[in-house]
Amino acid sequence: MFPDPTQSGAEPSSQVVPVELAKAYRLLNHGPVTLVTSAHAGRRNVMAASWAMPLDFQPPKVAVVIDARTLTRELVEASGEFVLNIPARAQAAATLDVGSHSGRAKDKFAAAGLATFPAREVGAPLLSGCLGWLECRVIPEPGNARRYDLFIAEVVAAWADPAVFSEGRWHFPDTECRSIHYLSGGAFFATGEGFQVPPGGGE
Repeated sequence: MFPDPTQSGAEPSSQVVPVELAKAYRLLNHGPVTLVTSAHAGRRNVMAASWAMPLDFQPPKVAVVIDARTLTRELVEASGEFVLNIPARAQAAATLDVGSHSGRAKDKFAAAGLATFPAREVGAPLLSGCLGWLECRVIPEPGNARRYDLFIAEVVAAWADPAVFSEGRWHFPDTECRSIHYLSGGAFFATGEGFQVPPGGGE
């Protein structure tokens, strides 16, 4: 059973519900910035990553670029696991902060005010207040990692805040609960309004 976040010392602002693994790609399909959490041997870290994307449906897979110089890379290579957390607009400042500093110099969770709760399938923590979470187990491809800093992983569990994602669809209730997209220099976009095109509508 998925652990109750309220029992871990964190105070998440929302409920957490499972996402069907075959639909886990929909959490990432619109290209939001992610926060990558990792842990190994009593150490943990969090970093921002805009270059993350879904790759497959069943089993669901993702790809993410993790620079060789980072503490996250060290922990992911040692543990073979990570979590992709999807932050809300309200967490943009924390996202910029953890993307701008090294975890070797300070506890980035504490510095950015990021509370955590346990994952179900992996050792890396989940971040409270996010919109979605994908627990990932690395598929070993050392050549890709060495040449391109590229990691491919299978999604072994996925979760979402039902206030913003349910029945396989995003539905943002307000501005602060939108997912975000990073450009550079502290500039972000919030995910915009969705719309539906009927079948055959482009013909």
